[in-house]
Amino acid sequence: MSNHVIPVKTYVAVFVALMVLLVVTVAVRYVHLGAFNVAAALAIAFIKTFLVVLYFMHVRYSHRLIWIFVGVGFYWLTILLALTMSDFISRVWPPFGGG
Repeated sequence: MSNHVIPVKTYVAVFVALMVLLVVTVAVRYVHLGAFNVAAALAIAFIKTFLVVLYFMHVRYSHRLIWIFVGVGFYWLTILLALTMSDFISRVWPPFGGG
């Protein structure tokens, strides 16, 4: 394993970016985007996840084999989300207000 030293300035910049994305996530909650609210929230969450994995988990400076395992993990997550969303969309929901 390489001993790459990441400067504190990089950590602070990533932290500030995460805080800005947190504010954007909260702002998206209050903006009416219709069906795109969930897509916008998931896109912001993906960006935040990407930053955390690259910098705080030190994947950016790791060997390519680690990149492959991270990619496979995201691929598996995509499969799980796609199957969950297909199940959620295909269900027949009862009308609201019933007893």
